[in-house]
Amino acid sequence: MDESGGRGMAEYRIDELARLSGSTVRNIRAYQDRGLLAPPRLVGRVGLYGDDHLARLRLIGNLLARGYTFAIIKDLLSAWETGKDVGEVLGLEKVLTDPWTDEIPGTATIGELVAIFGTGLDEAGIADVVRRTVELGLIEPAGDHFRVPSPRLLHVGAELVAAGIPLDAVLDIAGQIRDDCDVIAGRFVNLVQEHVFRKLDAGPVPDADAIADTAALVKRMRPLVKMVVEPFIARAMEARVQDVLGEQFETIKEHLAGD
Repeated sequence: MDESGGRGMAEYRIDELARLSGSTVRNIRAYQDRGLLAPPRLVGRVGLYGDDHLARLRLIGNLLARGYTFAIIKDLLSAWETGKDVGEVLGLEKVLTDPWTDEIPGTATIGELVAIFGTGLDEAGIADVVRRTVELGLIEPAGDHFRVPSPRLLHVGAELVAAGIPLDAVLDIAGQIRDDCDVIAGRFVNLVQEHVFRKLDAGPVPDADAIADTAALVKRMRPLVKMVVEPFIARAMEARVQDVLGEQFETIKEHLAGD
């Protein structure tokens, strides 16, 4: 690391800059070619980079790790350089990627899954159940065990099986309900996209106010979805149960009255 002309500003050769930023010499040169990183100050044939280059490289690395493309990163950096608030954009990204549930994921071993669902199944049957459960997203392979994104869903399945409903039927209905919920989610998102998200299409980098408003709307959608879905499903269940079991209940009452 050198000191530049008595200015007290740290300067780095490209190999040292790569080490400090957690990048590589090749990547640094590629970022310069893409216009993401300013060229170095040349002293003879040696390029010297400053702390601003180091900060920019660390930011690029963080954005790449969060899934941003080079094109989006370039737009974000351009917005930052023109005084716009990149923090608003990253805040929206956090809102969009945060989980929509406060449920804490769990874990399960193959032995635990067999104890819950595998009674009476042979080895091939157990393998098929595990495959279907993974496909439904109820469990995720994680080395020598499984990650359970929603222990509540797994508990519901176990309760239905314990009540005497065949496991195949439980997995079938789980897939159908998952697809139904995907349709419901699509309707909510399409509604908001049509009336709100399209405002973000006005330019490559929307202004901070529009981004902040959108992030706030996404936050408000979380409780609204539950507030809408739960009453509808409750009313639908009441009607369905009364329709299906009503006649049987009347028969039972008549039988009891005749005794």
